[in-house]
Amino acid sequence: MTQADALVAAMNLDGVVARHWQDVPARESCHPGFSTRLLWSQPDGRKALMFEIAPGAVYPELDVHTPGPEEVFVVSGVFCDGRNSYPAGTFIHHPAGTSHVPQSQEGCVLFVFFPEG
Repeated sequence: MTQADALVAAMNLDGVVARHWQDVPARESCHPGFSTRLLWSQPDGRKALMFEIAPGAVYPELDVHTPGPEEVFVVSGVFCDGRNSYPAGTFIHHPAGTSHVPQSQEGCVLFVFFPEG
């Protein structure tokens, strides 16, 4: 047995979840121009999702990060938090208690992770 074969034999993949984000049905938000695709979630509120913002859409309220932070990776397009614009490839950490107004002039796709619910 090669070292690579031994490593593969020793792997533990119990509980691993893998899915292509576009295979997950989009759920329209209660706000026009916003939809989500839930990729993974836990009973304690931790979750990972894809967030899609249509061109010109502006979230109609302040998005406050509670009880914990929000981690965002801009997959495509340009995301604006109401003050700053972030092009594809940008990682954004919003600490707990911070807030913003999600929007996008050209539309965008975001990977969003809530590590504390």
